[in-house]
Amino acid sequence: MIRVAGMTPLTTIDFPGRLAAVLFLQGCPWRCSYCHNPELLPARGAGGLDWDAVQDFLGRRRGLLDGVVFSGGEPTSQARLPDAIARVKAMGFQVGLHTGGMYPARLQRLLPLLDWVGLDIKGPAAHHDAITGRRGSAAPVELSLGYLLESGVALECRTTWHSDLFPTQALYQLAEQLAARGVRHWVLQECHEPGRRRHGDDTADLARLGSHFQHFTFRGG
Repeated sequence: MIRVAGMTPLTTIDFPGRLAAVLFLQGCPWRCSYCHNPELLPARGAGGLDWDAVQDFLGRRRGLLDGVVFSGGEPTSQARLPDAIARVKAMGFQVGLHTGGMYPARLQRLLPLLDWVGLDIKGPAAHHDAITGRRGSAAPVELSLGYLLESGVALECRTTWHSDLFPTQALYQLAEQLAARGVRHWVLQECHEPGRRRHGDDTADLARLGSHFQHFTFRGG
């Protein structure tokens, strides 16, 4: 089945409006410098959870949890993800997905099974490759965003930022571009990298950013 590296049994913040469990799937093709789960980057890792044990746990949480979030790593990097989601749906749970959007065709096939998606927008297209460590990484995310907006599945876009990743003016332009595409929910997360000191440039006009969106959230340190 799928390779589950770990699990959060209960969260109130990873699936808006729901009590949920989070499954962290192994593997991600990108190498973002600020990644909080670097142990999940290799396609295969040490340890992990047996899928049958995960299903047994979820079976005991029926009526207590509203949903299950598939996170990572990058969950869409695993070919068996649709089967796992279908099994979770069959148990009566709503399903959320955290994704970087690097596999748009796979994401498109998943959309009928999903109730909510958190899409990571790493930055403006001109800065995307430098952030992810992979060439041509912006184009598939653009496709994924388009598929999500067309689908009507509840969507939250999230961007992690500090001024070393891209300048403040580019952040304002990114907000305008996302709003113009039809994004209504955007979360801006303050980036913390080990050994990096916060700069004076790591500030932005949150009111200016938030004015573009129906729902805007800033998550600072």
